[in-house]
Amino acid sequence: MADPVWMARLDGLIERYCAASVDQAVALTEIAMAELAESVHQSNAIEYSTLTLEDTERILAGVTPRAARSLREVFEATNLAAVTSALLIDPGHLTSQRIQDWHGRLLGNIAPHLAGRWRKRGEWVRVAGHLGANPEFVPDMIAAAVSDYQADTGQHFLDKIARFHCQFELIHPFGDGNGRIGRVIINQQLLERGLPPVIVRAKGRERDYYPLLDHFTRTDDHTGMTKLLTVLLQESLHKRIAILTARRIIRLSDWAKAAEVKGNVAASKAKRQTIPAFRVRNRWMIDADWQPVE
Repeated sequence: MADPVWMARLDGLIERYCAASVDQAVALTEIAMAELAESVHQSNAIEYSTLTLEDTERILAGVTPRAARSLREVFEATNLAAVTSALLIDPGHLTSQRIQDWHGRLLGNIAPHLAGRWRKRGEWVRVAGHLGANPEFVPDMIAAAVSDYQADTGQHFLDKIARFHCQFELIHPFGDGNGRIGRVIINQQLLERGLPPVIVRAKGRERDYYPLLDHFTRTDDHTGMTKLLTVLLQESLHKRIAILTARRIIRLSDWAKAAEVKGNVAASKAKRQTIPAFRVRNRWMIDADWQPVE
C-alpha cells in the first residue's frame, strides 16, 4: 500500500507539474524525445545489453557503432525506441491486444517466431530461480491482470501500476522481452494519466529492482515497487518543472559546492528525491536557484 505521506508529497508535485505544463505540449514532447536514447539504453542495460548510452544515441541517429556486438543489439535499440516513440504520440488504453502489438514491434526482426504472441503449450521460461506461469493459462492471467488494473478500487494510481508490473513480470507471458515490455507498460500507464514517463535505471538493479519483484513472488506485496516508482516519478516531474520554469540548470555538484553542502549528502538526497534534482545523461542536475525551505 502506498505511504500516505509520500503520496501527499507526490500529489502536490503533480499539481505543480500540471500548472507548469499549461500550453507546453510541444516542450513536453521534446523533453521526452530528448531522453529517448537514455530511456532505451537503461531498459536494455537492465537486460544486460553491452551497448553504452553513446552507442544507443548513434544507433538511433542511424549510425551503427563498431562497439555493437551483434545485429540483435542494434534492433533491440531501434525497436524499443519505435515502441516508446509511438507511446509518446498516443499512449492509448491498456489492453491485452496492445501489449501483444508492442511485443510484436519489439521482437519483430529479432525473434519473429516469438513476436507478438503469448507463450503457448510447452513454452516455459525461467529467470534464475523464477519459473514463469504455465503457458496454457497465460492469456487468461494477463486478461485478469488488465481487468484488475482498470477496475475502480480506490487505490492510488501508483499502487495499481506497481502491482500490475509485478504481476506481469511474475506471469512472464512472452518467450522473450518481458522486462522491456513490462517497463513500456509502466510508461503507457503514466502517459495515459497525463504524467511523464520514468526511467528505471540499470545501475543497482540487483539491489533496487529485481529484489522487489522477487519479494512480490514470495509475499504478493508490491509496496517496494510502489516506493520505487514514486521516487522515479518525482524525479521525472522535477526534471520537467525545472526545464519549464528554471532560469538556469546546473550540475548538482556545483550547486552543492555553492550551498556548502557535502557532495555525497546532496547525491543521497537526490536519490531519495528529498531535493528536486534529476538526471540528464546519468548526471545529477538541479535548478541553480533552488533553495531548501527553512
